[in-house]
Amino acid sequence: MESPRAARIDALGTIAPGRPLREGLDRILQAEMGALIVVGDGPDVLAICSGGFLLDADFSPQRLYELAKMDGAIILAADASRIARANVHLVPSTGVPTSETGTRHRTAERVARSIDVPVIAVSEDLSVITLYRGESKHALDPVARLLARANQALQTLERYRDRLDTVTNALSALEIQDLVTLRDVVTVLQRAEMVRRIAEEIEGYIVELGTDGRLAHLQLDELLAGVEDERRLVVCDYLPSDDPTGADEAVAVLGELDTDRILQPQVVAALLDPEQGADLDTGMQPRGYRLLSRIPRLPEPLIHQLVGRHATLEKILRATAAELESIDRIEPGMVRAIKDGLARLAESSILDRHL
Repeated sequence: MESPRAARIDALGTIAPGRPLREGLDRILQAEMGALIVVGDGPDVLAICSGGFLLDADFSPQRLYELAKMDGAIILAADASRIARANVHLVPSTGVPTSETGTRHRTAERVARSIDVPVIAVSEDLSVITLYRGESKHALDPVARLLARANQALQTLERYRDRLDTVTNALSALEIQDLVTLRDVVTVLQRAEMVRRIAEEIEGYIVELGTDGRLAHLQLDELLAGVEDERRLVVCDYLPSDDPTGADEAVAVLGELDTDRILQPQVVAALLDPEQGADLDTGMQPRGYRLLSRIPRLPEPLIHQLVGRHATLEKILRATAAELESIDRIEPGMVRAIKDGLARLAESSILDRHL
């Protein structure tokens, strides 16, 4: 089932700049008119419709504008490709709570809360478009204001990404020297999760900006590159059990923590090891998934074989060429690539830490 946030983001994408529905809404605003629009014509929607006209016509911004001149609601197909009905009187249950005061907005909120469809209310007096979906309510901001917010968030994300790179490089150096503590791992996970959350907020702005958010989207992709993989590989390296399912579950739990708890090292530490979570200075040994993944053209199955054979990064670093060649189906050229790649990572990580 789609999450409430995903449902709201999907609905915002339908009315973003550059989409036909948004053009029609803008026409209604410019004419200083109001409107009530339901995006969905399933049986549950039709059950609360009374009167009006059955149209079943192709959608166009011009038709939406003309139909908005009538007082009733307009019912669109779920993909907003067709206008199903117009001048409809909606009769949702009066028992559904609403915080709105105007008739149009009260109806919109009650319909959205009782039926899982996007409902759009255009305010004639305030010239504001409001989207209702489930329990959420979102008033659309002007594009200029959204762009300013997105740019400010991108600057914040850039600073957090720089900090994440710093602590990640420090972790790599500590792993090479076998000096990692639980505190070092927790710091990386905290930074990675905060980067992900800022990026998630920016994604909402980009969806709402529609065609005006192209440049912000490119910047976001560049700043977010590799963060999700890095976060999961850190968890894989330090969970007590070498189980991919357990890593996925730990990452999911991390993503569900509220921001205040994310900032508490003990809470994040408990996800990795509930028994050792109280002592952040506990020494930790990585399995090596993260650093091995940085070696170019090293296949993932081979990484799992290396970790399965040697268990820790320290043992992989100390392994001789002959020991590596004993792994099934590994070629001599790949053994050299592993040894050279680990040596380069060790050198660069230690240099980065001391610069």
